[in-house]
Amino acid sequence: MSSVSEEKRITILKGIGVSPGIAIGKAYVLDRLDTKKVSRYRLDDSKLVTREIRRFRKALKESERQLLEIKKKLSDYKGIEALYIIDVHVMILKDRMLINDTIQNIKDKSINAEWALRITIDRYREIFNKVEDDYLRERISDVEYVGQRILRSLVGKKHEVISNIGEDVVIVARDLSPADTAQMKVEKVLGFATDIGGKTSHTAIMAKSIEIPAVVGLEKVVREVKNDDEIIINGISGFVIVNPDPDILRRYKDKKKHYQAIEENLLQYAGLPALTKDNYRVEIGANIEFVEEIPSAVAHGADGIGLFRTEYLYINREQLPTEEEHFLSYKSVIEGRGIKGSTIRTFDLGGDKFFSDPRLPREMNPQMGLRAIRFCLKEIELFKVQLRAILRASVYGKTKVLFPMISGVGEFRDVKKIFNEVKDNLLAEGIPVAKDIEVGIMVEIPSAVMVADELAREADFFSIGTNDLIQYTLAIDRINEQVSYLYEPLHPAVLRLIKRIVDAGHKAGIKVAMCGEMAGEPAYTIILLGFELDELSMNPLAIPRVKKIIRESSLWESKELLRKVMTFSTAAETEEFVRNYMTQRFPEDFPINEQ
Repeated sequence: MSSVSEEKRITILKGIGVSPGIAIGKAYVLDRLDTKKVSRYRLDDSKLVTREIRRFRKALKESERQLLEIKKKLSDYKGIEALYIIDVHVMILKDRMLINDTIQNIKDKSINAEWALRITIDRYREIFNKVEDDYLRERISDVEYVGQRILRSLVGKKHEVISNIGEDVVIVARDLSPADTAQMKVEKVLGFATDIGGKTSHTAIMAKSIEIPAVVGLEKVVREVKNDDEIIINGISGFVIVNPDPDILRRYKDKKKHYQAIEENLLQYAGLPALTKDNYRVEIGANIEFVEEIPSAVAHGADGIGLFRTEYLYINREQLPTEEEHFLSYKSVIEGRGIKGSTIRTFDLGGDKFFSDPRLPREMNPQMGLRAIRFCLKEIELFKVQLRAILRASVYGKTKVLFPMISGVGEFRDVKKIFNEVKDNLLAEGIPVAKDIEVGIMVEIPSAVMVADELAREADFFSIGTNDLIQYTLAIDRINEQVSYLYEPLHPAVLRLIKRIVDAGHKAGIKVAMCGEMAGEPAYTIILLGFELDELSMNPLAIPRVKKIIRESSLWESKELLRKVMTFSTAAETEEFVRNYMTQRFPEDFPINEQ
């Protein structure tokens, strides 16, 4: 959504607020070549075809040289712990599909290298758009980033140097790669505003990890903003205001002070236990994808890592990660400073998410196809590599292993059999393994809920994955805009399933956590407390507010609210009741979103 007031020359854009806070400053627009805006011309001579292929290969080499140069510079930069994303971009440069398809396009269509590359990138985009997992779908940004770099090399332009962007600026870009943000003096950057991206894009993840406001998915912010324009970013509501008038500017300066005061106040809860007034304790975990997020998780009060997603190790690469790569990644999380324990989820991939792996068949509906634990049980040797690495790393700290998409008892027994076999082999090799490592089930399929009592006898813990549980229960595709309105966390069916899971787990004497997005929504905190969940794991930035609500509530109050909520027949009734209740109960935590 956007609106423009010509009289005041103010532009207001609406995107997705992915990192909270308000930033006010001068815009710095990163000028990149857009893969959609390249010229096209035909090659009338076969010699020209050969020349274009040579030019393309030269651009690949030049792009790789640039990336390796950045990596070398960053390796000396204090605070940058991992440069894996640059390795990922180098691997994309070497991706057979990218190279072969582009060259084939040049040959078959007799077109210039720029246009041939654009066709290839469009093909990538088409593939990624079919991926239902938000995080993985947004990895197209890596491919597009690499595409832009190759384009600049093709037209003889150097990639923009962004290490000297000056002080106190709001970065405006089509998209940002971690390689971009790593080059910036982040302490001088006030915020990010980008055309593309979503809640799990690199821009979002990096903004949250360095704790600056960010709005993504603005579609045309690069077009609307010029260097040195005054710009306001509201990372809470998702609004971006360009060239605000004095009244708006003054209002936002007040708003920013108010927000900072609230955040500083909330941070006092970070170091406190999530303990209700009547002494019910909830463990608070952090959901992370990268080791770099651990300091933020600790600073915001996470007791441990409640969900470490491991998919990033697999994406955008031709070769599968080695056991040592797995091991080093898990070890760095498990022994992270300030972390009391880590729950590592085995990879949740499959179908067309491994787009460069020829062993995988195309599927009509990959979300319900060969993915997650189903893929692991089919590709057992590949699964064992990850399990060996997790078990080896487990001696460095408290470790739990979480298996996604378990649908029934037989499947989980098969998983445990492989897990124990790997453990026995390691011990036989003289490689130490933690004795108290726990294995748990991510409960996210209705069938698993229906047999939760039996699964609870097999598992050490449950963790409720609400994103997929809601999707599968309500039979809706979250990314299908035609039906996404039906994605309702407070649907009576969803609430009843959660109750069934918690009751089954507790009856069997095991702990039940929740690690889906629902766990980090403050409006739902009291409801979830009423279920007597043992752990809530969420985005680190959400932790202080959730802790505050828990500490100002009682288990008795929560149970009463849940009892009332469970009498409603529709999600709309429940949502309205809960929102009204929380607005009245915690008015300072639920302000009305506004520009």
